[in-house]
Amino acid sequence: MMKLSTGLKFATIAVALVLAGCASKKPAPVEEAPPPPQTAPAPTSSIVPGSAEDLRVNVGDTVHFDYDRYSLQDEGKTVLQRQAAWLAKYPSVRVTIEGNCDERGTREYNLALGARRANAAKEYLVSLGVSAARIDTISYGKERPTCTESTESCWAQNRRDVTTITSGAAS
Repeated sequence: MMKLSTGLKFATIAVALVLAGCASKKPAPVEEAPPPPQTAPAPTSSIVPGSAEDLRVNVGDTVHFDYDRYSLQDEGKTVLQRQAAWLAKYPSVRVTIEGNCDERGTREYNLALGARRANAAKEYLVSLGVSAARIDTISYGKERPTCTESTESCWAQNRRDVTTITSGAAS
């Protein structure tokens, strides 16, 4: 029995020493690196410079007109000035200006009015230095409405020129 109790005492002391050794060793505090400063992610745009989407989103492709008129308003001139600057930046781009009207009036009358609207925009772009050879015009009259309700606000949306790229755009 003495052998057992001596062995038991010896094992108990060994366990106590191991546990005491573990308890006495405190891990040194680890200094964490400060988190990196929070910065806003750089804005990423999927719009390709010189593309049709670039013209539509960043420059503007639509000019609106008053009822039964084809003279350019100040707001329309501003859009066309931005288009002229954009076209100067991308000299290989060719465009078509599409003249549109609201639903009122005959088909023939609206085709003629749409043509006058498209030509007014073309003439203004040419006056700003864009080569006339880069600009085509077409009239759709009342055949391509963006809004189909018979209300003044809807008709105002349809009285427009839309500049579309026909060639030379980035893709």
